[in-house]
Amino acid sequence: MDSDRQNVINRLSRIEGQVKGIRKMIEDEQSCADVLVQIAAVKAAVGSVGSLVFQTHFRHCLEKAIAERDADFIEEAMKMLSRYIV
Repeated sequence: MDSDRQNVINRLSRIEGQVKGIRKMIEDEQSCADVLVQIAAVKAAVGSVGSLVFQTHFRHCLEKAIAERDADFIEEAMKMLSRYIV
């Protein structure tokens, strides 16, 4: 799980750098088209991190909840799954 956590942290650091780059592009009055391309890249990167966190959550937490027969957690996980998919 530590490697999963580090992977998420690394990705978030890259996203942070991308966002700072977008701010600089706007400050430097770069073209709107270029800024929008970078915004689209950030949105995709955030979605990728969300997917990774979601998968990690289900792989680790849900397995534990099932083994422990934690019905409340399983119910919440199913709600989260339905929100994430929709």
